[in-house]
Amino acid sequence: MKKKDYWNKPSMDLWERLYIFEIIRGLCITGAVFFGNMWKWVTFRKGALTAYYPEELRADYSSANRGRHILTQRENGQVQCVSCNMCATVCPAYCIEIQSAADFDDPFHPKSPDRFEIDYSRCIFCGFCVEACPEDAIRMSKDTPNFPGFDRDNMWGAQDLLMNWQPNRDPAKRYPDARQALQEVHP
Repeated sequence: MKKKDYWNKPSMDLWERLYIFEIIRGLCITGAVFFGNMWKWVTFRKGALTAYYPEELRADYSSANRGRHILTQRENGQVQCVSCNMCATVCPAYCIEIQSAADFDDPFHPKSPDRFEIDYSRCIFCGFCVEACPEDAIRMSKDTPNFPGFDRDNMWGAQDLLMNWQPNRDPAKRYPDARQALQEVHP
């Protein structure tokens, strides 16, 4: 049984059914763009530019470009994060995993991350984690080294990489040293 034809069924005329003419038309458009860019390049005008990444960075990158995450450190070298999980909660891609550890010797930081990992194969680089952090513990740099890859197991940013890639020891929220604070509270 033959299906019913729709009243608005598209029909191709003879010109469209002969695909060779459409292929030639597409090659003409592509060639015009290619030779136009080539002429601009030969005459030293701005045409198509190639940046040899990572040796060269494009000059037209936005100043607000978001790249790899960085965990800030306190003066003593420990991570500024207090494992509040606000960054993991606000993340729309659910790519941040934090496992907390208790440190009761430090009254200002009773919790710290035992494991802090970001799955870069799922991260969409929205920056919500940076905005949500109340401790200024996570930031994003403009650089994006070694992101392209073929192995998903290597696309995890572990805590040691996030702290030691570009060490940053200038958190906006500073705390006194734990031993000094304990001596002031309990002389």
